[in-house]
Amino acid sequence: MSFDEFREEIRRRPAPAGGLSLPLAALWHDARGDWDRAHECAQRAPGGDGAWVHAYLHRKEGDAANAGYWYARAGRQPATGDLAAEWAAIACGLLAGGGPTATPAA
Repeated sequence: MSFDEFREEIRRRPAPAGGLSLPLAALWHDARGDWDRAHECAQRAPGGDGAWVHAYLHRKEGDAANAGYWYARAGRQPATGDLAAEWAAIACGLLAGGGPTATPAA
């Protein structure tokens, strides 16, 4: 699925389709305004991808210390820029297979 397709699916569907990874499901719920559900998905997601989304969610929440812990667990430097840009970068990275190689379309 492309980044644009992912965003369109979020806009059109009230819940993620089956088969979506937990980190992407977390981003889905976050984009639809359900931080608590997003956090639940991130907590259940194993590995670095889940930790990356978990970090973003705590940064969005305003808990920099907790976010820093999760960025370290993800093996990433803490983000400091725009939250929407970070969300897009994470989504692109996950959709591309976990690496930060893809970038969102403008």
